[in-house]
Formats: sequence, structure tokens, C-alpha cells
Amino acid sequence: MKFLIDECLPRLLAIQLCAAGHDAVSVVGLGLAGASDQVVMEAAREQGRVLVSADTDFGELLARSNERRPSLVLYRGEEVDPEVLALTLLANLKQIEEPLVAGAIVVVLDDRIRVRHLPLSPLSVDIGQ
Repeated sequence: MKFLIDECLPRLLAIQLCAAGHDAVSVVGLGLAGASDQVVMEAAREQGRVLVSADTDFGELLARSNERRPSLVLYRGEEVDPEVLALTLLANLKQIEEPLVAGAIVVVLDDRIRVRHLPLSPLSVDIGQ
């Protein structure tokens, strides 16, 4: 799989994923350090990469965009060791690969993983009177 590692995560995560045979680059490596979330998300979309981040703003952007891409892996746990993050992703990749290819937000917590398919359903719906 192809991954884009956000600058809020250690670049070592990209190295770990590459060592496991994946195509992973960091936002910093692409020269996008300090770029807006929208620019980073667009880079992932254009390059066909799964965005990997701990920044919840990406989930909000995806929800508002009503798009299927890019898929997002969102780390929300206490763990920050890049090797452990990579091992967690790699250990679960077989189960989450299909949703990531189809378009999904995969939230990785310390004790579980949640998958939400894109585009996200509206959180609320106005019902006419």
C-alpha cells in the first residue's frame, strides 16, 4: 500500500512501513512541512496514498468533503513509539486493507480499531415540516 505520514507523527513510521514492503513517505519528505491540512489531504488524494495522522482535523475535512479519498488512518491512542505504531498498522492491515482501498477512516485506539466507510453519512438531517 501507499502511505503518506503526516508531520505530527514520527518520520520513522514511514521508514518502518517501507521496511515492511510498503511505499511510505512523510509530509516533510515531500516538502510539505507546515502545509495546510487541505494541501496535505490533496497530496494524498493525488498520489493515491492513505493518509496516516493523529490530527482529527483530517476526519472533519473528509466528512465535509463528502469524498471517498483519501483514506485515513487516524491514531487516537496513548502510544507514540513509531515502531509500535507501525507494528499495530501492519498487524491489522489485512483486515483494514479492503476498506482503505474502497475509502475509509480507520481509527486506531489502544484497545481496538474502528472503521468508517467514506463518504461519511451526514451527522444530522433536517426534516422538513
